[in-house]
Amino acid sequence: MIPTVAATQLSEPGPPDAPKPLLVLGSSLGVAVETLWARVVPGVADRFHVVGWDLPGHGRSPVPTEGFTVAELADAVVDLVRRVRPGGGPAYYAGVSLGGATGLQVAVDHPGTFAGTLMVCSAAALGEPQAWHDRAATVRSQGTAVLVEGSAARWFAPGFLDREPQTASRLLHELSHDVSDEGYAACCEALAAYDLTGRLDEVRDPLVVLNGGDDQVAPPSAAQVIADAVPDARAVVLDGVAHQAPVEDPAGTTRTLLDAFAGGAVAQDSYDAGMAVRREVLGDAHVDRAVARTDDLTRDFQELITRYAWGSVWTRPGLDRVTRSAITITALVAGHHHDELAMHVRAAMRNGMTREQLSEVLLQSAIYCSVPSANTAFQIAQRTLAQIDEEEVR
Repeated sequence: MIPTVAATQLSEPGPPDAPKPLLVLGSSLGVAVETLWARVVPGVADRFHVVGWDLPGHGRSPVPTEGFTVAELADAVVDLVRRVRPGGGPAYYAGVSLGGATGLQVAVDHPGTFAGTLMVCSAAALGEPQAWHDRAATVRSQGTAVLVEGSAARWFAPGFLDREPQTASRLLHELSHDVSDEGYAACCEALAAYDLTGRLDEVRDPLVVLNGGDDQVAPPSAAQVIADAVPDARAVVLDGVAHQAPVEDPAGTTRTLLDAFAGGAVAQDSYDAGMAVRREVLGDAHVDRAVARTDDLTRDFQELITRYAWGSVWTRPGLDRVTRSAITITALVAGHHHDELAMHVRAAMRNGMTREQLSEVLLQSAIYCSVPSANTAFQIAQRTLAQIDEEEVR
């Protein structure tokens, strides 16, 4: 039976004419996806349309009425992708533990669904089948609360509970109070039957396996097994991390996720979007001159500013372009970056800033940056506006 899993939108998809690549996040046994990935999503939301899915009986997903396999979970995730992105487009996947195992199963059964997969704290086989059956029976008879002590020992590396007691308590409370006993038990039984060790040579999709150095459930050696068997795979280890990497080391998890997918459509999309905005704001003539001057020394720098300054910041929807120009001009006045200031006065005019608004921005900078700085800025602005007027006459 293909179980019903709920999709939760964790970031905006982007404009209809330029949607962001889809990133599907999967959670681990005993935790809702929003809770587990909460510290990572802010670091990737500007690049991806992030959608999470919950295991059956976890988070927003309903309690299962029948048993299921990891292969059927993979089928459910593929259906979710089709629902969320019916028109297709680039999609990526990252999942933890059972969520990571589901990602590997998708790569085996539905190759090409994802342009890249990140397995976090997971493996081609997890634990012993009988141990999972025993745990399912325990939960059905005593409830998930009986698992809290053992889960605390497995989930977190030594010292984490002392450093971040509130964070750890939140996850453990969710396990004992919010997760369905039947949903948890059914997931245990799915894990008992899960073993893709003999099918790793079938995987052709790009794959990164991120494991914690202190993970007892999916140790680094398990990640290396996958990296050695899958042609386009590599293993990454986070030191001082156990089985819940997005919570224990959100910065390391975010960095690995972005590195894993940076070579594909995400990087190209951000570069192309950045170049488009750069031309709109600065004008084709300026950008063409900058591109023509590019050489081996400056090529990486030009790519950097196009992708990150223009493609990741100027493309964000939170501020209009006039406001971004006002902020940029003020920063350039404060830093005495006079050549850049002239360029951005021109850009502000292209963005729709009026000359009265420009005057207000420079007056404001006189108070907060310094009167001498603003005096120089007014002179640069006068010259630049005069040049614009002359060009319009021609």
